[in-house]
Amino acid sequence: MILDFGSINMDLVMAVTALPRPGETVLCDGYVTKPGGKGSNQAVAAARAGARVAMAGAVGDDGFGQVMRATLAKEGIDTALLATSDRPTGVAYICVDAKAENFIAVGSGANLGVRADQVADDRLTPETLLILQMELPPEQNWALLKRARARGCRAILNVAPAAAVPEAALRDLDLLVVNEHEALAIAGGLGLDTSSPQAAARALSGRMALTCVVTLGGEGAIAVGPDADFAVPALPIQPVDTTGAGDTFTGVLAAGLDAGLPLDQALRRASTGAALACLALGAQESMPTAVAIDAALPRLGPTTPIG
Repeated sequence: MILDFGSINMDLVMAVTALPRPGETVLCDGYVTKPGGKGSNQAVAAARAGARVAMAGAVGDDGFGQVMRATLAKEGIDTALLATSDRPTGVAYICVDAKAENFIAVGSGANLGVRADQVADDRLTPETLLILQMELPPEQNWALLKRARARGCRAILNVAPAAAVPEAALRDLDLLVVNEHEALAIAGGLGLDTSSPQAAARALSGRMALTCVVTLGGEGAIAVGPDADFAVPALPIQPVDTTGAGDTFTGVLAAGLDAGLPLDQALRRASTGAALACLALGAQESMPTAVAIDAALPRLGPTTPIG
């Protein structure tokens, strides 16, 4: 069972010819509203990949909140741990250009009121895989993570958006998922090797006794840990919108691990799923099902050792 403790947003997505620069206004034809938020995205990605998922978070008492509750429930996600806040539902403003690059600003809203004590101890068992991100108040993440570790849960932290992570929290993790910049920032903050993302991952793994997965965009991902030292490639695609790729990667990875797959197989599914999520506009709408991942997986190149 996956428990996702994370953010819930409504995304307002605009397709623009070029991303705005500081002080610049860019016009486009219109916008669309799409379900989002890193927590919600990863929960949906995991559910579509075949996992049983519960979502803990908060929405406002407003139209966006009603839509987000209904959206999660439609995906088969347990919403019993969702709180209703007096703050408005979180909103992300996303511009996507013709090269599928994006620019994102987030108004956190109800996410700022999420608390670790929304999750009762009976939800934290050795069969639970906890997923955390960085769009909730960090102290609530670390409080829940400490309780989860004490009760035998496995835990994954996706450090997105990039932020400092206390050493004590890192030691409570099984898996750290970061991109290249996040890997260097976390390692640098601890005085560890930052000569390359791979060196940072190795240093973090060695010091914190965790497995560090570094996503490399179109180059795939690497995994370094007590039982991992390999790279998985990316599926060759022509991207339309990369907004949901990272969240899909983490959600599909969690689903694979929750199903008992070895890390290398779970990472191959995650890399494939992340690529498929780039083929349509919007974060959640583009997320693939387990059937779609199975169909595309044979096109992924081989896993290789990184030495």
